Amino acid sequence: MTQRKAPLFITSTGTGIGKTATTTALCWQLRADHQQVAALKPVISGFDPQDESSDSALILKSCGITPSPEAIHTISPWRYHAPLSPNLAADREGGPVDLATLVDFCRDYEALAQGQMLIEGVGGIMVPLNNHHMVADWMQALNWPVILVCGTYLGALSHTLSALEVLRHRALRVKALVVSESENSPVSLYDTAATLEQFVQFTTPVVKIPRLPAMAQPWEHWPPLSWICD
Repeated sequence: MTQRKAPLFITSTGTGIGKTATTTALCWQLRADHQQVAALKPVISGFDPQDESSDSALILKSCGITPSPEAIHTISPWRYHAPLSPNLAADREGGPVDLATLVDFCRDYEALAQGQMLIEGVGGIMVPLNNHHMVADWMQALNWPVILVCGTYLGALSHTLSALEVLRHRALRVKALVVSESENSPVSLYDTAATLEQFVQFTTPVVKIPRLPAMAQPWEHWPPLSWICD
């Protein structure tokens, strides 16, 4: 019988930091370890249905599911074409994200999931979902352990420590801090991680992820991450 694990919410300090790379790497590695995994990207903006490398499509592939319009709708019911925060995209396209409906959607999947359940957020932790709620409200309503992904760009330390403060204030447990090396960063990965380690709780591991070669896949090059789910 497959052992169910505590679900995890994967978020970040901003957009383009490495949430999807972290989510897909975890999915591929868990499957390689012969573990069951289910992953959702309930809200996505900047979505192009013709893009075979959209976040939703990559997540499906990492779970062993062939992307199709139906499969993408299943894991990403709130899809917006505009590359904007969900509240602004919804103002243009209709269909705003209702927090209660979103939470119910996640809870329904949690009840059915076997093995490891993952949800990837949208943007950073303080991105508005609608005109009244932010991603942080979504995370707090679920109250799942969090994987926070951050970068090494100049300013990343302030952004990351601010995000950690918000998560602590909302009593959300940070299961791991993933430091993903930013492109052309003037600050080294190891200096960034060493500084953050001085400020995070000793129970929160800091995982260092070097920048990947162009077109490389995270599950092929990243160090093992599946232990985070234990």
